[in-house]
Parts: sequence; C-alpha cells; structure tokens
Amino acid sequence: MRLFALAALLVAVPAAAKDFAIVLQDQTALRPAARASVRPNAMLGQGETVEVRGERLDYLQVYDYRRERGGYVRASQLRRVRLQPDEAPELLAVLRFLRATPGAEALGIAFAAAYIEAAPPEVLNSEAGVEALDALGTLAERLARRKDSAHMDSAARYGVHFVTYQRNGRMQLCYDGGAFRKVIAMPATPQQRGRAALALTRPECLSTDLTPLERRRIDEARAEILDRVDESKLTGFMKNRVLMRRAAVWASLAYQRARAEGDAAHAATRALAALAGINKTELTEEDAPAYSEAALRANASRWAAVAAPEIIDRKAPHIETAAGEAGETCVHLVGNGKTLARRCTYSVVWTASMTMNREGTAFALAVQPTDSWRELWIFRKQAKGWTVRVLPPADSTPDVGYAEFAGWVPGGNRVLVAREALAGGKPVRQFELLALDSLAPIRRSTEPNRLADLRRWQDSSWKRETLSLR
Repeated sequence: MRLFALAALLVAVPAAAKDFAIVLQDQTALRPAARASVRPNAMLGQGETVEVRGERLDYLQVYDYRRERGGYVRASQLRRVRLQPDEAPELLAVLRFLRATPGAEALGIAFAAAYIEAAPPEVLNSEAGVEALDALGTLAERLARRKDSAHMDSAARYGVHFVTYQRNGRMQLCYDGGAFRKVIAMPATPQQRGRAALALTRPECLSTDLTPLERRRIDEARAEILDRVDESKLTGFMKNRVLMRRAAVWASLAYQRARAEGDAAHAATRALAALAGINKTELTEEDAPAYSEAALRANASRWAAVAAPEIIDRKAPHIETAAGEAGETCVHLVGNGKTLARRCTYSVVWTASMTMNREGTAFALAVQPTDSWRELWIFRKQAKGWTVRVLPPADSTPDVGYAEFAGWVPGGNRVLVAREALAGGKPVRQFELLALDSLAPIRRSTEPNRLADLRRWQDSSWKRETLSLR
C-alpha cells in the first residue's frame, strides 16, 4: 500500500504531470522571465515542490500550485524528479545524505516524499521503505526541535504534521510521529524500532490537560510501544535510553493502576527491573538528566511493588485506611480500637511503607499525590494527642521527587529522611536528620556517608530497597 502520494500533496497538480522539481535552498527567486535582472514574483523556500513545464537558457519554467503562479527559476537551484521506479534508488541515496545534514530537514522531507511516491509498493514494504520512513521521522522530529515555521509549513504540505502543547507556561512543539508509527508496524531493525519507540513516547509531548483515565490509556499505549523493542539487540547507549523511558512509563503506570485498583505491583516491578538493567558506564552526558529523572520516578512509585504487611496486634498503634468522599482515602492511626489521628487525601497511600519507632511515639507513612511526587507523613504522639505533619520532597510546586523515611534515631525525637527532587531540571538530593516536633533539619548532607547519624541509624530495609543511594 502506498504510504504517501506526492502528486496529492501538490494542490491541484494535473494527474498527467510527471515532471517536478524540488527547491534546494531558501530565498530562491521565482521570476516572470528567464533573466536575473527581472524582479522576482515570489521567493521559494527549501523543500518546496513545483511542476516543471519547460526550459529556457539556464532556467526552468515552472508552476507553483501553492501560490498559483508560474515563472522561471535557475536550474541550479532545483533538483528535477520524475517520480518513476527507476529513480527511487537515487532518491534514497540523496535522502541518506540529507538525513545527516543539519539544517536540511525540509529538503530531506521533500526527498523522502518523492522517494515514497516513486518506489513501487513491494519496495516500500521492504528494508528500503522502512529506512525511508525512519529518515522521514528523524528529519521531522529534528525540524520540530528547530521550530523553523517556514520549513514546517513546507513539511506540512507533504503530510508531515506537528502538534503544540503548553507545558509550564511554555509552548512545546512536537512531531506527531506518523512515520514512526509505520516503522513500529513494519519489519524494522532493532535500531529503527528503538528510535521510533523513543520518538513516540517522549514525555514532553504529552498534553497536561489529560484526565486520569486518558493519561492511563496513553501510558498503557506507550508501555506497549516500548515493549515491542528488543533492547538486548541495541547498542549500549540506545539500550539505556529505551530502559530509562520504560522505567519512567511503568513507574507512572504503577501509580495510575494503584488509583484504579489495578495491578500496580507488576508495573512497579517492571519499572525497577528496567532501571536495574541500565549500564551506567554507557550513559552519555546528555542522557544523565534522563537517568536521574527515571530513577526519581521509579523511586516515587516503588512501594507499589511491596505488599502491605498483615496487622497482627490490632491493639498496638497501627495505620488503617478507609474510603472517604468520592476519590478520597482516609488514613486512621488506630490503637486499642480507638482512632488516635485521622487525615484524608486524594493521594495514593502506600500502607506497605508504614513504620513505627521503637518508643511507639512516631509513625512514618509514604503518600503519593501524583505519579512522580511522593511525600512523607509523620505521625507523632504529643501531650495533647497525635499530630500529623507532611514532609514534601522539596519546597516547590509538585513535579518530580520523593521524600522518604530512612531510619529512626533512638530517643523518640529524631528521624532520618532522604529527599530528592528536580530543581531547574537538575536533581537536588539531601540526606537529613530532622527534629520530629517541627521536622526542621538538624544536620544534612548531599552524600549519605557524610552524615554520621545515617551511617549509624539507617533502616536496613530502606538501605536495601531505596534508589536514593544509586
């Protein structure tokens, strides 16, 4: 099946027209006569296609259907194409060159469209056809990053579409991934499949206005796309990129499935397994931030992989949850059959994280408001009863981060925590000794081995399971 039709992409080109030309550079003059001294009627851009109707001197007589205007263009500024099967190998060779040429994205997209129109169906469904689609997608994605509106308009006339999202007050431009979706569905090489999967699952190309149900549906689709890539056959850095993306997507699904009472444990286990498979010696400098973010996201949802413990002594203080208003979970601190403290939330409450100090005067509990942000609730017994305080990952708008219990310090007045969050795109990590009455830091360090209290009193299960010590 033919994937694109160049003739259909030119407005009103007659069916019998067979001779076209691709404009090679921006600011190419379309003149009413075959003379350089004549003032141009219009300026053509790189990658535009015109119909060739004749020759005069060193000019080609052309017609531009988009502008509905004819004229003359120097032959050296155009590349003639006949769109015949025997021309397809040459067009593919040019496409290979343009794919590796920064700034020539619009021109490369034009040659990709010409190749797809010229090549017969059996070739389009072969390795060569997949290569052309891979190149088309790569060029379109690169063009979206460049944000060249004129070249994007040219690409749009070949059926290449771009979408815009608003994220954090800024506009994010993305390629819609049409060519990459075809690559995923065809017999592509592992590298081609990996590039397509990464392009189709970019987190910055997700709308921020999705409902929880829509977000889960999209993330389930993203996970399926990534699972169609055999990472064992990829080069080291490409394998890492696929695993980092997979860890982030499955971590998000762990939270979403927990909210919908789905199989959150499986999703969290997949996220942790993907993160564990990353070879840090193969990380490029540009991949370091993505690795940190994937680790933060996986750590935020890691409690989904742990089953909640069975409460043996119900007379001793312990945590119970109950449904509140629609969508709410109410956390009850119960002892001797009485509710000692109560707080309701729309967040996911990880009861498996519940831990009490040996004095029986404090509890710590992990609570996750979003798929990438986990807070720490501290219950503390005081003279007038129990209080609940919330410790966020950072003093900023919830984005990506976690705050987690790391150990109790004997005496009942202090607790060890680990906090990490993205600040300006960079991870900021702190290991802290906090006063239980105010949660104010007594001592802190960016390195765990430099905090003596942590070396001495850290919780063994935290040390075994946390990703903060990566």
